Amino acid sequence: MFRDGLDARIGGRAFGLETLKGKRMKFLRTPDTWFDGLSDYPFAPNYAQVDDTEGGQLRMHYVDEGPAEADPILMMHGEPSWSYLYRHMIAGFVAQGHRAVAPDLIGFGRSDKPTERSDYTYERHVAWMGEWLRKVNLRNITLVCQDWGGLIGLRLWAEMPDRFARIVIANTALPTGDQPMGEAFENWRRFSQEVPVFPAGGILKGGTVAPLSEDVIAAYDAPFPDESYKAGARQFPMLVPATPDDPSSGPNRQAWEVIRGLQTPVLTAFGADDLVMAGIDAVFQKLCPGAAGQPHVILPNAGHFLQEDVGPELVKLTCDFIARTPRSD
Repeated sequence: MFRDGLDARIGGRAFGLETLKGKRMKFLRTPDTWFDGLSDYPFAPNYAQVDDTEGGQLRMHYVDEGPAEADPILMMHGEPSWSYLYRHMIAGFVAQGHRAVAPDLIGFGRSDKPTERSDYTYERHVAWMGEWLRKVNLRNITLVCQDWGGLIGLRLWAEMPDRFARIVIANTALPTGDQPMGEAFENWRRFSQEVPVFPAGGILKGGTVAPLSEDVIAAYDAPFPDESYKAGARQFPMLVPATPDDPSSGPNRQAWEVIRGLQTPVLTAFGADDLVMAGIDAVFQKLCPGAAGQPHVILPNAGHFLQEDVGPELVKLTCDFIARTPRSD
């Protein structure tokens, strides 16, 4: 059991979890032992360095499975999950002959975790992921994005549309703060700031329809040995542009201007039981030219983390989408 590493802890912190020195931006790195023996997650780690924007480097983790010569399916997670969320989908895509790539956002999973909440901004996340995407040089991408994976991934699509072949939008948004986020979101944001111990695994459990086993819940907790590792998870809800003058409202409006002119095929697949994102699929269907004529779906028995509830269905929808929208080149 991967939790056996707990006996290596001293003074509330585990061996090797101290702040790494020599970087201008202080960060924590969860030891590999915390990821030993995770259920259904046999994937070898891959790493790339990204500029922390303060003169140092941060290490970003990603899964990269399947044939290297195949066009990639890029799966982007959100809050407070990590690439573990896509474990069954990764296997499903690889079984169909696809290349499956799933990064961990900075602050999550096996990626480095800056220690100060002020280190995390929406624009930094876009910059970090953009640098990673250029370094690994993914092209002809099928993007599958959910939660913050969409808030960041859709910005990347607008920034470098030539790299993206098609987009699967699942339980996410690209907000500008010009419309209220709704009571469900406000309740979530309040909870995220007030709860004494941020329960990553418990949040995943609460956002799914199907029950999660204790091992799976523990796997979602694994990246965060204690509260000091959760600066990013705590800050993410506060970074959503909820007012028109939010620092990222303008950049998101600019992204929408680009997206409104793109013909990239777009498919929406939302969970029927996701109260926070309810109705946002219609926004993408209306504003994305490439969404016209696509068989958009509302998936029953699927919550916010629909990868856990209906992963196989999402794999099939994506593979069918790829098959009927071949590359133009």
